[in-house]
Amino acid sequence: MSSTPDKISVLFCCLGNICRSPMAEAAFTHVITTSPPHIQSRFTLIDSCGTASYHTGSSPDSRTVSELRRNGITTTHRARQVRDSDFHEFDYILAMDEMNLRDLEARKRRGKRAEEGKARVMLFGEFGEGKREIVEDPYYGGEDGFRRNFEQVTRMSKRFVREVLGEEV
Repeated sequence: MSSTPDKISVLFCCLGNICRSPMAEAAFTHVITTSPPHIQSRFTLIDSCGTASYHTGSSPDSRTVSELRRNGITTTHRARQVRDSDFHEFDYILAMDEMNLRDLEARKRRGKRAEEGKARVMLFGEFGEGKREIVEDPYYGGEDGFRRNFEQVTRMSKRFVREVLGEEV
């Protein structure tokens, strides 16, 4: 009798869902799809959202798209706001900063049955340096902020796999 490992779903969340979280989604997806098949098969759903609805339906910021392309990654993501159902659908909801985390926790508390959801809401930086690393919003800055974000989310994605699955990628 063989046991099938649990499947894992991950949702990344920032403020507007056009810079950090779509970059994290794309980088994480790239880490997973370039991993061995036994790791790929563990992930069922990878997505991203924002706590606010400012950019719903928009493509990621052009600087996010450029940084992803520079690293050989493409994205077709469209911005969306977090939904109550996300707390039931995803195993992990990973916030980019403390404000995103507070907003997600508040949404989970006041959402219709969201508090009963399975999602573990946490800071993505729990998988970073020092366990509380923040992925700063690069929106009002230059290209360097987007490069830094890509380095962070890629490193954190690999550490997530290492800590959650016990596998190096």
